[in-house]
Amino acid sequence: MKVMKISIFLSMLIFVGCSVGGVSDNDIGLRKSSLFSEDSAIKAYDYNLKVAGESTLIDRAFENAPPMIPHNLDDMLPITKENNSCTSCHLPDIAEAVNATPMPKSHFYSFRENVDLNGAMDESRFNCVACHATQVNAQPLVGNKFMPNFREADSNKKSNLLDVLNEGVN
Repeated sequence: MKVMKISIFLSMLIFVGCSVGGVSDNDIGLRKSSLFSEDSAIKAYDYNLKVAGESTLIDRAFENAPPMIPHNLDDMLPITKENNSCTSCHLPDIAEAVNATPMPKSHFYSFRENVDLNGAMDESRFNCVACHATQVNAQPLVGNKFMPNFREADSNKKSNLLDVLNEGVN
């Protein structure tokens, strides 16, 4: 009984302590504005307006990270299974001829069924912007001291995910 009274007292003390000092709704998120108003919360960023082939690639954030999209997407959206403008340049057979980054082998492999699709793109990979984000001229919201450690010299430019996916697994 004594332990229960002490537990209740400590719980109330913690509750009162948190509610007195509290955190304002302006300080909860990274955007530092009210969570109850969208008036000034969303900033317009300077997205890359260069067309495909004219932009500078940003290195991958870490080994096998999806690369960022370095060009404008205005005329390419929405991306659907039936209408995917990305594949018109990034399919491996076409990419070299148009100087584009080819889609990696992992996009032609079904991880659900553990089978190589022999050059057919996995149907779950049609929505490119689910993983690939467009480059934007924006300062980070928080500091980041992370430095990627690429095992191979060109890993910052290409993927070897299928080759290393089961590394260390027996």
